[in-house]
Amino acid sequence: MWFDPRRVRAQGTTPDYRFSLANERTFLAWVRTGLALVAGGIAADQFLTRLGPGMRTGVSVVLLVGGALCAVRAVHHWVRCELAMRRGEDLPASRFPAFLGVGTALAAVVVAVAVVVDGGR
Repeated sequence: MWFDPRRVRAQGTTPDYRFSLANERTFLAWVRTGLALVAGGIAADQFLTRLGPGMRTGVSVVLLVGGALCAVRAVHHWVRCELAMRRGEDLPASRFPAFLGVGTALAAVVVAVAVVVDGGR
């Protein structure tokens, strides 16, 4: 259903357009978050040159993978929410925001510690 919106529209009844547009805005916010994580991964690789190569690569990869997962999750969540609205069901719950928040916080702590330790050299 990701690549064929007609299949989504064939389910249930058309919800109030305001809800569909809100769902789309949420999707776009998740895509922006994914892009920001990708940009952060590229920036970490390019600008944290004083960190060890393993640390820099690790932080970069975590941010890049997080960005990719965020983008894929955005599409999946949009479809699930749109289908739930069309079927008159409760919106689906998701643990992904918590995982994303914790993962981003951990990446930030690792970079902060590495910068502080490196600042002592």
